[in-house]
Amino acid sequence: MFTFNYAAGATTFSAWGMWFVVLAALFIFNEFSRQSKRGAFLSFILLPIVMSILWFTVLKEKTYTDWFHVAKVYSALAGCIGFWFIRHYEKKDKEGKVLWRLSDKKWILVFPPLILAINIAEAVIRDFQIGGLALQQQLFEGQVMISGPWNYMNGIAGIINIITITGWFGICIRKITSKDKSQDMLWPDMLWFWIIAYDLWNFSYTYNCLPGHAWYCGLALLLAPTLCAFTIGKGAWLQHRAHTLAIWCIFAQTFPNFQDVGKYAVNSTYNPRIYFAVGLIALLVNLAVLGYMIYKVMKTKRNPYKEELYTDLAGYREVKALSAT
Repeated sequence: MFTFNYAAGATTFSAWGMWFVVLAALFIFNEFSRQSKRGAFLSFILLPIVMSILWFTVLKEKTYTDWFHVAKVYSALAGCIGFWFIRHYEKKDKEGKVLWRLSDKKWILVFPPLILAINIAEAVIRDFQIGGLALQQQLFEGQVMISGPWNYMNGIAGIINIITITGWFGICIRKITSKDKSQDMLWPDMLWFWIIAYDLWNFSYTYNCLPGHAWYCGLALLLAPTLCAFTIGKGAWLQHRAHTLAIWCIFAQTFPNFQDVGKYAVNSTYNPRIYFAVGLIALLVNLAVLGYMIYKVMKTKRNPYKEELYTDLAGYREVKALSAT
């Protein structure tokens, strides 16, 4: 599936070692940005302003400038900024009493699923674009790619992944405790099966359309928020995903050669059978989640977008118990 850059001095140890470094760094950074209100402000507002100036001036000849990379950076940052306001913005009176919180406004709760759907749609468009180019291990916008039916299978999987986003208005804020003051943005209806389906789809997308980056932005970048969502940051996968994606995009924009050249670069083996298998798995798993969603809709008679669908599941109840409301 992957081949290390042995010609540049890579070893199996160096490639795997750097992969674990990236994974750990993303996990630690996510903890910094979720546990610290100021840390998130510095990371997703001040830092991007400074880096944007550099990208379009002194680094303009080195950084990625194609539409997809630019859109991915700023859509991820838009999500982080929006989530930060949802988690922390509140109106107080002169005595300091809280009059209202942004998270209490139902209309604002459309933003997280909408930004998620847009993010997925960007990748779906890219998969269809690469599939339509009929590339045969050819260079396109800085990546050597191979087109095939896997692009279309995975594009369909991504569309299904959007359709199966449920419980849009059930998003809530984690209550502050002595052990956790993060005020995470919880999404009780976003459970493990949807997250796994997303991860499989997104890995297939990176393998299809970013084969020279999939080792890091496919495996490590997907695993970091999932690990957090299944352990210390339960119920807040979307927030973790946005945070880790944004900081990775900032890093990749600033240091593109880290993934593209040198001993830490890892590339695809360009085996069509592997591409097909990965795309098929992503499609089948997302179809299974769609089937389960339809079953629950028929059983509960609920609108999966206006109402929460999986309220009877233990995973839902566990996350809901963490909320402040």
